[in-house]
Amino acid sequence: MTNPLSVLMPGFVGHTLPGWLEARLRDGLGGVCLFGANVESPEQLRTLTDAIHAANPRAIVAIDEEGGDVSRLYQAVGSPFPGNAVLGRLDDAAATEAVAARVGAELAAVGVDLTLAPDVDVNANPRNPVIGVRSFGADPALVARHTEAWVRGVQSTGVSACAKHFPGHGDTAQDSHHALPVVDAAAQVLHERDLPPFVAAIDAGTATVMTSHLMVPALDAELPATFSRPILQGLLRAGLGFEGVVVTDALDMAGASAGRGIPAAAVLALAGGSDLLCLGSVNPDEEIGEIADAIAAAVASGALDADRLADAAARCAALGSAHAERRADGATAAVPGIVDAGMVRRTFDVSAEARELLAQDRPRAWLRLDPAANMAVGNAPWGPFAAGLEPLASLGSAGEIAPFAAAVPDGALAIVVGKDNHRHPWALAAIAAVRERGDAVVVDMGWPGDRAADVATYGASRLVGEALIELIGQ
Repeated sequence: MTNPLSVLMPGFVGHTLPGWLEARLRDGLGGVCLFGANVESPEQLRTLTDAIHAANPRAIVAIDEEGGDVSRLYQAVGSPFPGNAVLGRLDDAAATEAVAARVGAELAAVGVDLTLAPDVDVNANPRNPVIGVRSFGADPALVARHTEAWVRGVQSTGVSACAKHFPGHGDTAQDSHHALPVVDAAAQVLHERDLPPFVAAIDAGTATVMTSHLMVPALDAELPATFSRPILQGLLRAGLGFEGVVVTDALDMAGASAGRGIPAAAVLALAGGSDLLCLGSVNPDEEIGEIADAIAAAVASGALDADRLADAAARCAALGSAHAERRADGATAAVPGIVDAGMVRRTFDVSAEARELLAQDRPRAWLRLDPAANMAVGNAPWGPFAAGLEPLASLGSAGEIAPFAAAVPDGALAIVVGKDNHRHPWALAAIAAVRERGDAVVVDMGWPGDRAADVATYGASRLVGEALIELIGQ
């Protein structure tokens, strides 16, 4: 029987390769997914990936580096890249390709094979809690052309791309880390709105596509996309002609494993058409053994077709072998130019009233609205605060609004900076309190909603924060 380990890609905590994980790799483990907790420095990361590849040259080393708010290379300090929504607003395909090539060059230098990017979801719902500025935009044609550029750019460096989250996570109001979202749109809408970016990614030669843990009743009324034969083997393979590796989103997410556990989710994912199973960020040796045993038992019982497992393993092995050959070549990619803070600043949406206030020679009083980070982003510095700016006051969902608003000195212009302000009633209440006390410029570094901000940046990376400081002044 095909080795069940060959399709598994777990995560672990630490900066060095644990002995138990090295043993699993020598036994044929398919890959390792790295997260912010695995990254201390480029030199440390390269030592870690070298150890992984020494244990199994065909192992796929993946990382979630989207080049914006979601950054594992720069999770500790904030990303120097603009992020997808900023690139979409810039709408320069050459710039998008250059950013992706820079991301790829940095990943190649530290021995990463696969970046779980780009996010090609069309952000159709402004209240989306998990996609937002990770998307290039709300227009399918725009998202498609930047998807093509990003895939082309990153793969020019030898690093594989992963278009996600198939068949589209943009029209959701729930986070699949915590629940099972439903995209309740007609099939025609899905084909016209959500699928064009995936078509563009496939046409550009993306090596992998990631599944989404969500229900799409128009395509499959029974199972989430990660487990769905109609969606993965019917639509993605037969319909769109994708021949690469289908990667699952992390199976430890509630949208996949709640109520069934990761071993059962792994079996369902393979049966549905997934190939490389991303297990999560912390998967101990015992759990990996349980998942492998569940896959073997499913094959033995006939619940999982042996040929399906063999096909998945062959696709993973082919991708791993291709990367092993590239590493043996030792070629390094040239690093192109990149989007700078000045270019980012030009993509901001700034109201006429805000421009008038910012033109005044007044001291600035920076205030920070601090919503809980979604799990895709993780705990990371963001915006101007990643760029070194210290706010006069910060407020979270449980904070007291009155002292927050009172922190603004007399005569100062309040600069209230948050993310997705419209999604948080406490943030809206705080903004109202600050405005009652005097002039204020409200900045939204997320995806602005129906209550428009004075300044919308469409991203909160460190680079975007630097551009915001340039606009506002200190």
